Amino acid sequence: QVQLVESGGGLVQAGGSLKLFCTTSGRTFSRYTMAWFRQAPGKEREFEAAINLSGVSTYYADSVKGRFTISRDNAKNTVYLQMNSLKPEDTALYFCAARVLAYSLRPGDYDYWGQGTQVTVSS
Repeated sequence: QVQLVESGGGLVQAGGSLKLFCTTSGRTFSRYTMAWFRQAPGKEREFEAAINLSGVSTYYADSVKGRFTISRDNAKNTVYLQMNSLKPEDTALYFCAARVLAYSLRPGDYDYWGQGTQVTVSS
């Protein structure tokens, strides 16, 4: 069982930055592909970014490419999401997710989820 805990969310003005953190329990963090999703009120959960086991390969949704950066530190059992040039439309509950297989865009393919951290971008 893997437990994921997100943090780092908050209120920021448009154009600002935030860094999200997702820490995990257990000793098997390096075995999981990690991803960030977000869900705005009334909308479906959407893929934003993913990173492979070693951290060498990353994947991004077009909406965040060039603004968001995903990274991981396997020694600290932590995955990060650096968010720059934030826009009001980035406002959502952000979730960290893990799966054993290669990354997927579909939320249903992930094995473990955190509870989410709220990001609110004011205009």
